[in-house]
Amino acid sequence: MRKMIESLNIGGRLVSTSSYFDDLNPVDNSVWAKIPDATVSETRLAIDAAKEAFPAWSSLPFTKRAHYMHKVADVIVSRQTEIVSALQQESGSWFGKGMFESGYISEVFRAAAAMGYQSVGEVMPSEHGKLSMAIRSPMGVISVISPWNFPALLTSRGIAFALAAGNTVVLKPSEETPYTGGLLFTEIFQEAGIPEGVLNVITCSREQVASVGNELVENPLVKGVSFTGSTAVGRQIAARAGAHLKKCCVELGGKDSLIILDDADMERAVGAANFGSFMHQGQICMSVEKVLVHQAIFDSFLSQFSTRASQLKVGDPCKDNANVIGPLINDAQVTRVKEQLDDALAKGAKLVTGGNVDGRFVEPTILTHVTPQMKIYNDETFGPVVPVIPFSCDEEAIAIANNTEYGLSSGIISQDENRALDIARRLETGMCHVNCSSVNDEPHVPFGGAKSSGLGRHGGRWSTETFTDTRWITLERGGRGFPPVF
Repeated sequence: MRKMIESLNIGGRLVSTSSYFDDLNPVDNSVWAKIPDATVSETRLAIDAAKEAFPAWSSLPFTKRAHYMHKVADVIVSRQTEIVSALQQESGSWFGKGMFESGYISEVFRAAAAMGYQSVGEVMPSEHGKLSMAIRSPMGVISVISPWNFPALLTSRGIAFALAAGNTVVLKPSEETPYTGGLLFTEIFQEAGIPEGVLNVITCSREQVASVGNELVENPLVKGVSFTGSTAVGRQIAARAGAHLKKCCVELGGKDSLIILDDADMERAVGAANFGSFMHQGQICMSVEKVLVHQAIFDSFLSQFSTRASQLKVGDPCKDNANVIGPLINDAQVTRVKEQLDDALAKGAKLVTGGNVDGRFVEPTILTHVTPQMKIYNDETFGPVVPVIPFSCDEEAIAIANNTEYGLSSGIISQDENRALDIARRLETGMCHVNCSSVNDEPHVPFGGAKSSGLGRHGGRWSTETFTDTRWITLERGGRGFPPVF
């Protein structure tokens, strides 16, 4: 066991819980840490602490908050090796994925710091001579509920811009990654000297998730909610937030397509498919879950793709940094992936490579002859199994890509940028990347989806818009009078 975390830091006060839950290493289910199991009671304390810290934090000059964000980034950089190790052990991350994630999160806080120096409003014309302004103001307490697949990255994205804008935050990480998605940030913020109560972290077991989650959404002191996770849970959170007329930014699942046109650079296409389908065992909301290939190059692509995929090493990422394909996060996820695989094979899909499941390790798997009657065609897989589907023309590729309730990301491989852009405009996704994988992100871009893949945007000024309120303020300078009767 790595450590026993005995209490939560809520508003600068150490709060013990009556029970703890096991934080497991997904490789072998061994206990990696003991984590405080919070209830609604501790959650309310955290919300109260964030509310109490809000006036002082929001009234700081923007430069002070920006400097704090840079201090957080500096601490993250100094602890990168430790963070990578924690990501490997708690979330089953490959070493390369851990290096990317740990390097990325410091940049998120630097990007958030930069937003303080941007325009926070505008001066509008007034026919009555008023000085008429639209300004953005921090909202207050923001609840951030983060997932387990990229726990540090997706937590940082949720909290950094909200904090830089002057809000305070209550963070609940996934019960699968309570340290790298939550308590790690408590340590980092303390080391960076961030005022107490600005960030409060609540960890809880699966048994407490529903009640704690409801409190984080419905408590009247909470003014906005950020959630990243499954579409099923995201719908519930958005509905609850809507019932209370609260802002809600939800980034949810995907069934993302990579479209490979007949003029594609084959090396680029194979690389994009291999990375997009199998990075972090396919446990990314943006993962390539359908590879659509023009029939003229289908056989050549499939041969090269299967060869490349079969060379990816499967194994414990903590024992060998060359093990690119680590474990799925838990048994439920393995069951989900295996059920889709078995259903596809039973209904006529053909196995090209992979297919073996050993505990929580699933080989990179490629299927052909996948049809809309199969679960893997319609449902998010979130695992290293991908169908390769032929198409005859651009119209057919667009139709297949759009034939899903999801609309998060997409990719198009073509040497004709005009053709690719025409297709991109017609895809029903929040993001599209030409000559690259669907898996793309940068701290300052508008990240989010369409349809059942989410609502709102994270990143850059779009995060600032998400986590602030727009207000209209005027100064009367034109001598506008009132009707004589008054």
